[in-house]
Amino acid sequence: MDLHLPRRRALFVDRDGTLNPDLRYLREANRLELYRGVGSALSLARQHDYLVVCVTNQSGIDRGFYTREDVEQIHTRLNALLHPSGAQVDAFYYCPHAPDAGCRCRKPATGLFEDAARDHQIDLGASAILGDRSFDIEAGQKLGLLTGLVVPPGHEEALREETRKRGTQPDLVASTLLGAVLRVLARG
Repeated sequence: MDLHLPRRRALFVDRDGTLNPDLRYLREANRLELYRGVGSALSLARQHDYLVVCVTNQSGIDRGFYTREDVEQIHTRLNALLHPSGAQVDAFYYCPHAPDAGCRCRKPATGLFEDAARDHQIDLGASAILGDRSFDIEAGQKLGLLTGLVVPPGHEEALREETRKRGTQPDLVASTLLGAVLRVLARG
């Protein structure tokens, strides 16, 4: 890592359930659809000098439901869907392991975030994570990130219970990614 390069802030985002509906082990890139407003949200973050980094658990690889190539095709399609909004995900990091693998990369572990910080000279203390699960929040808290939970209408009670059980309380909660990004920018 070049110590002379300026450190950047990043907006870390989860994928399934945050950027797009969680279709459980999505394999076919052509089935990927984004939630409404995701392009505007990520475009706004990039306009405010946030690097957009997607960090996602993809245990379907380890379980044999799909391949790394399938995941790469999904990420290519995701950026293609964002393009008309002037948005993009600048980097994708994913954990291919099953939950019981004990790896350093599966959220709530912080390995993928640490890799991204090293690869892109990210200042974690000036960065944020937005996700739809308590393990997104837990990973962010371990690293000192601003944490935001994106809770679609109708899922509030289940996520409230999940965060209570895991002992994680996000810094902010919003019903859409755009609402969460606006709250991050307001703090920023």
